[in-house]
Amino acid sequence: MPAFFRDADLPFLFESHSRPVYYRPFVFPDAATVGFCHNFAGYPVCWASIVNFTADLFPGFLYWLAHLVYAVVLGWALYSAPWYKIRDRENLHVFLGTTVALLVIWSLKAGIKPGMSFHLLGATLLMLMFGWQFALFSLSLILVGQAIYGNIEWFSFSINAMVMAAVPVLFSFAVFRLSVRFLPRHFFIYTLFNAYFCAALTMGVTMLLVALLLGCCSHYTFDQILDNYLIFSPMLVFAEGFFTGMLATSMVLFRPEWIGSFDDRRYLSGK
Repeated sequence: MPAFFRDADLPFLFESHSRPVYYRPFVFPDAATVGFCHNFAGYPVCWASIVNFTADLFPGFLYWLAHLVYAVVLGWALYSAPWYKIRDRENLHVFLGTTVALLVIWSLKAGIKPGMSFHLLGATLLMLMFGWQFALFSLSLILVGQAIYGNIEWFSFSINAMVMAAVPVLFSFAVFRLSVRFLPRHFFIYTLFNAYFCAALTMGVTMLLVALLLGCCSHYTFDQILDNYLIFSPMLVFAEGFFTGMLATSMVLFRPEWIGSFDDRRYLSGK
């Protein structure tokens, strides 16, 4: 059965309630996002996205630079993508279904302070399943949905796409290629290193990038970022690694045709 990429070398509190809730828009003067807030059990509960950089958070040149870099990366992905692989209807269905599922996961957000909320990325899992090009397309489609829904502004689309899509996907791909080149070809190397460790490391790098951008180019101080964002990084790093490792291992065992970076001949033959 055909598959993508087979020939490559290569504290959360989710809101739930049964009574009507009336939302009101908010813009916090010390927040990096715009979202909604309501009272639940007498407490204010707010939601937004993990990075959701607004159009006035950074200096203008940074947004135009992000437009340029994202256009180059996306253009290279469009040029180099193995488009023949999505001509197979099953591959296309898996790609679209995974994108929709991840869009739902991105909607499950937890917040501690207004404007700083968290969700899983899924970038490493997409890269392992489809290759870096289609992983970038998938995350870009998710961000388009977020922009249409109003969670991000179109002018800040590129900088959000670079931080939440391009950097995590390309970093994951680089780590994966290094493991293929230098590490033993073993099943547990794939599941533990390429899936769990790579996903956790990618989440950590992404959060550090967000912290540096906010600390160097916005009105946030590093103390605010440390106390309200980076302090939760161990939970996010572990959750991203566990999420990716569990799903990647399950697919390798039960649906190996869905995870194109796994090659039976490389990781299982002769073991």
